[in-house]
Amino acid sequence: MPAGVPERPTLDGLEEKWSERWEREGRYRFDRSAPPEKLFSIDTPPPTVSGALHVGHVFSYTHTDAVARYRRMCGRAVFYPMGWDDNGLPTERRVQNYFGVRCDPSVLYDPAFSPPAQPSDERPVSVSRPNFVELCLQLTDSDEQVFEALWRRLGLSVDWSMTYTTIGERAQRISQRSFLRLMARGQAYQLEAPTLWDVDFQTAVAQAELEDRERPGAMHRVRFHAVDGGGADADALVDTTRPELIAACVALLAHPEDGRHRQLIGRDVLTPLFAVRVPVLSHRLVEPDKGTGLVMVCTFGDLTDVVWWRELGLPVRSVLSPDGRLAPVAWGAPGWEAQDLQRARARYAELEGLTINQARRRSAELLAEAGESVGEPQPVMRAVKFFEKGERPVEIITSRQWFVRTLEHRDALIERGRELRWHPPYMRARFEDWVNGLSGDWCISRQRFFGVPFPVWYPIDAQGEVRYEEPIGAHEDQLPVDPSTEVPPGYQPEQRGQASGFTGDPDVMDTWATSSLTPQIASEGRGQDLFPMELRPQAHDIIRTWLFTTILRSHLDPGVLPWRHAAISGWVLDPDRKKMSKSRGNVVTPMHLLEEYGADAVRYWAASGRPGADTAFDSQQMRVGRRLAVKLLNASRFALADLAPAGEQLAHPLDRALLARLAAVVDDATYSFEDYDYARALERTESFFWWYCDYYLELVKARRYDPSPSVAAAVSLALRSSLSVFQRLFAPFLPFVAEEVWSWWQPGSVHAAPWPEATELGLASAVDGAREEEALAITADVLREVRKAKSQARRKMRAPAGAGARLR
Repeated sequence: MPAGVPERPTLDGLEEKWSERWEREGRYRFDRSAPPEKLFSIDTPPPTVSGALHVGHVFSYTHTDAVARYRRMCGRAVFYPMGWDDNGLPTERRVQNYFGVRCDPSVLYDPAFSPPAQPSDERPVSVSRPNFVELCLQLTDSDEQVFEALWRRLGLSVDWSMTYTTIGERAQRISQRSFLRLMARGQAYQLEAPTLWDVDFQTAVAQAELEDRERPGAMHRVRFHAVDGGGADADALVDTTRPELIAACVALLAHPEDGRHRQLIGRDVLTPLFAVRVPVLSHRLVEPDKGTGLVMVCTFGDLTDVVWWRELGLPVRSVLSPDGRLAPVAWGAPGWEAQDLQRARARYAELEGLTINQARRRSAELLAEAGESVGEPQPVMRAVKFFEKGERPVEIITSRQWFVRTLEHRDALIERGRELRWHPPYMRARFEDWVNGLSGDWCISRQRFFGVPFPVWYPIDAQGEVRYEEPIGAHEDQLPVDPSTEVPPGYQPEQRGQASGFTGDPDVMDTWATSSLTPQIASEGRGQDLFPMELRPQAHDIIRTWLFTTILRSHLDPGVLPWRHAAISGWVLDPDRKKMSKSRGNVVTPMHLLEEYGADAVRYWAASGRPGADTAFDSQQMRVGRRLAVKLLNASRFALADLAPAGEQLAHPLDRALLARLAAVVDDATYSFEDYDYARALERTESFFWWYCDYYLELVKARRYDPSPSVAAAVSLALRSSLSVFQRLFAPFLPFVAEEVWSWWQPGSVHAAPWPEATELGLASAVDGAREEEALAITADVLREVRKAKSQARRKMRAPAGAGARLR
């Protein structure tokens, strides 16, 4: 047995052994001196630091790591950092629950603050924004250490010296600088406008953060009375699931070609309960086959209301407050005229201050009491918009927010998507569908606390009014800045909040407004021209968020595509074929899987998932992966044990045919990796490796120990050549066991070795490839039949099968 080959090889301890050595040797450090043509840069997804990683993360990050390892073996200098997405609502919610605190910006900073020893959800402690941010940083730092330990255990070949965070100083500086430049060019603007709003978090949200959830409701048919009389025949009947918004009604609409309502268009009607005069108009988006064909436009019930309000120039009657309750209304003021003000005030007084659901129930009762509902409410199931992290439906309220111009760039964004090479290609359609379905510009401001602040202040005039239309931007050399604690140029700290003074912007940027700059955040200042990057790997569900916003930001500044390729992963599904996610509570955490099956086995399961395809969680696949890793250990031990010195030629036709087959596998695996189909590369390698172990290693045993030195030397050449190739083919998928078996007989690391090529298998001396391949196939078939016969005869596989042996 050669000195490097263990007597009894095992998978136990390989992860700790090689992880420590890789880190000590700087095996995966980025080579800053590499020429541009050798660079391969990856815009790695920064996982959200708000709890624990689950197998869905392991699934997609393994795909990226396999690609990174392949490119490194192809001689590329791989820029592969890891980021942590640590700002945003998930982190705030985790900090609130973990420490039992709530942020209150009116509370003064306490440098000696310590969170309660026994946190309470019922009695949270109010803390200042700086104290709250400190707690967020404290918790995310500990979470990041846990995440890094798991990634190292999985064998991700990232350069840990280049880790970044989306809340760190680098990220804040780059995000604020980008915002200031967009603002200077008019691509970022502030406006008081209808805004998607989560009433629980009390913050604006973006269209990309919405999801539909089926919810039961009731359809109410209500009567709008004609202003100029005409009896019941002149009244308008409208079906609505939101009777609580009747006070916010500003118009009724019919389709312009719906003859049923032609006599109503152009006339006015009175709203039920409040008798407010509203016009009946027409619009092409009305669906005449739904309900009565008339729809109620409220400001604002849904996104279609916003479209109608904007296109028809309708007034605003807002009744929803940011906390999800019905707000006070100034009946009799302009816009709030009613035929009977006393009755309108009395009826609205029964709704004011109620939650939306309470107001909906009470409005239905008031309509019935007033005789303005027709028939009984009908139960319905309807798709309702939710903030993806929220528990109540989103509403639309009027608020002042920052936006990035998006709709005017729709055509250019479609073209950017067509410049990008998608893997798999059909994922481009999801991007285009999203862009074509946009209904407004991107709202990037959030009314939260832990995030990148907007680097602007506003002057306050002599009358104490804030001049929002005159924002004071920070200078780029000041960045990063926090306007809640720092002072704009030309002002003194004591002028904060005073007449003729200033006030800081209280909001923070949406987490995607920072994450959309990850190519710049990860690469800036690294000593190389890494932007645009080569690859964006990510899951398909965030095409509408992370991928889209990154393309938008890069299109606006500096006007290029941010990467050349996008490799899209699918979801991990639970046994019920539902996506695994923390919000659903159906996730599987990976650490116990890594401990039970080993990192290589878990990686095998993950890498078997097709690009873009959703994959069921299957621990049985991990068992298969572990058997494969053990087989690579044992096959390598067998091939290397007592192996004679290698000869110079492949003398036997079976050896030549074997290496010809292996050369085809190398070509196929290489082509698959170049197309980012890691699963196909693994499938071809694994399938042929099992054939190699089952047949070739059996067929070669007799010749291997042949007393003739030339015969043994030829066998040794075939074994060494094939084994070297297999170990390198498996290295991107099974990095620990591949490194272990490589170390038995080769210098250096398999992960620094060159990716195999078909030409290295020494086939130039083959004279009749077709006949040799046929001979190998026939020989393997004979061996299969012999084994079958022994099995049927219940004989040991070692039993002789020569001329004198009787198996039947």
